[in-house]
Amino acid sequence: MPRSNRPRGRKPSNNDEDLSYLMSGWRRTETRRGREWNVQPVSATQAAKVYICPGCQLGINVGVAHLVAWRADGVMGDEADLAARRHWHLHCWNIA
Repeated sequence: MPRSNRPRGRKPSNNDEDLSYLMSGWRRTETRRGREWNVQPVSATQAAKVYICPGCQLGINVGVAHLVAWRADGVMGDEADLAARRHWHLHCWNIA
């Protein structure tokens, strides 16, 4: 039987324009300094870019497990809160 060269479909990408992956998946809500935060872990296999941790101002390298945090009680709405999300080292988030 001949091989088919047709694409079978595309897997959804987790790029910056598609924020639906942040709204789903394993996520928890935490209270820090009187504010509600959505916190979602990022596994080492999912960590594909370098980010700057706001806690220590050092880079979070590719392949390092970390977490993403964004306000859960922002007044500008969910979309603005997601746009202001930050990637943290696990240790930096725990001591913040």
